[in-house]
Amino acid sequence: MIRRFQFLDRIILESTVQIARSKSWHLISLSIAHLALSQNYPAITPTATMTQDTLAPLPLSTPPPNGPKDPTPFKFGTRLLTDPSNVFEHNAWDHVETDEAYRAASAAQISFQRSRPVDPFNKHRFNSDPAKWWDAFYKNNTTNFFKDRKWLHQEFPLLEALTSQSAGRASIVELGCGAGNTLFPVLRLNRNEELCIHGCDFSRKAVELVRAQEEFAKEAERGRVRASVYDLSQRDTLPEGVEEGSVDAVIMVFVFSALSPEQWADALANVRRMLRKGGKVLFRDYGRGDLAQVRFKAGRYLEENFYVRGDGTRVYFFDEDELRWIFTGQREVKAEDPDTGDKRQEEGEEEEQSTFPEGDFGGFRINDMGVDRRMLVNRKTQVKMYRCWMQAVFEKL
Repeated sequence: MIRRFQFLDRIILESTVQIARSKSWHLISLSIAHLALSQNYPAITPTATMTQDTLAPLPLSTPPPNGPKDPTPFKFGTRLLTDPSNVFEHNAWDHVETDEAYRAASAAQISFQRSRPVDPFNKHRFNSDPAKWWDAFYKNNTTNFFKDRKWLHQEFPLLEALTSQSAGRASIVELGCGAGNTLFPVLRLNRNEELCIHGCDFSRKAVELVRAQEEFAKEAERGRVRASVYDLSQRDTLPEGVEEGSVDAVIMVFVFSALSPEQWADALANVRRMLRKGGKVLFRDYGRGDLAQVRFKAGRYLEENFYVRGDGTRVYFFDEDELRWIFTGQREVKAEDPDTGDKRQEEGEEEEQSTFPEGDFGGFRINDMGVDRRMLVNRKTQVKMYRCWMQAVFEKL
């Protein structure tokens, strides 16, 4: 059974540069504001009906209009939109579901994307050597591009357990380590003398950036960290120095989305192989209908829910059913109609057709899985923008 995360009360906003790497938030908001006009579908208006997740009903933290500023540090996940008329009082709201107008606009935009896909020549160019595009990315954007993910210990308590002083021997592999924005925050909080974290990336340039940092050299001398070039999608492989069945936790934060669906099975087999029985995958990635997906223009659609950015890097947008299929090999079972015995289908729901590639999926159970939703607003232009991420913990059987 899939349930909402308790950690949704602590939603952390991932770096917004993923939306448009060379655009300002002002340009982003203007782009989404004019989206409906440019594609001839219903506009997303400030008066549209809003709904919110009531998982953890907390009071609205709005200071008195003319009173002193509240000195208490703001906690993500605690700002709930209880009154839709107040939507433009803050820059962001937690646990907000998309409204009907946004869903209609998104569907129309995605239909437009499908009608103008990447041409065959460029599709082959982007898919044949993904590492090349990430090398170029890290050559142009070094260690100051992404923000350090200091929120990981809050979202994934297992990391706190493995880095505690009394944890004993522990092994963590981070897949897609980039410039170290996950690896180094974990090391800084580590109190376990027997911990080793291995950062991997298929971009040689990214690994060079990690190894060049003074912090890496210091921890490497103590045997606490390693970094190597590794392509997760290569069948029957393990990172250099990682033994089969030896890893306690694999961190996959915005990693699986960089792979094409045809690469998922081989990548998952490698993850299974490196984890010990009971080992965990700590997963976070893009969710279906995220603003980043809706904003793609013509010539960026590779295949369903899979796109190429302007810098040549690829990104996929997941939903819960896909992640359940990938990691457990099972789909959600729909309730049967008590009268007919047929599987129930919600009104307006289209008959689902699987587009998943064949492969050796499964081998995990779901410890936790949920959708992390957040609404950002541009108060100046009165525009609402919806972000959506998937977050989960999978345990190897």
